[in-house]
Amino acid sequence: MSFCTLGMASEFAQDGIAVNSLWPKTTIATAAIEVHFPEEVLRGSRKPTIMADAAYVILNRDARTCTGNFFIDENVLREEGTTDFAQYALNPYAALYPDLFLG
Repeated sequence: MSFCTLGMASEFAQDGIAVNSLWPKTTIATAAIEVHFPEEVLRGSRKPTIMADAAYVILNRDARTCTGNFFIDENVLREEGTTDFAQYALNPYAALYPDLFLG
């Protein structure tokens, strides 16, 4: 993913097209998590809306200056002033499960 992001960001920069990557800080409650992982992982996941909200923020940035970046969903939203992430928790009583790649 990182080489693709950097390569395409460089290739499309002259056209004003941004290419960035967005990773979740925690696991996201998807069908893949539900089917292939223990129940505790799903309970500790966040809803996909956190990724959608973070992507929306990134997509509204200037494509000529915001390209070739690797963002983490929670960090993007914190930069925008979000401090309460409880709305994104699938189960507000479960400890969040760190993303499988960021760990």
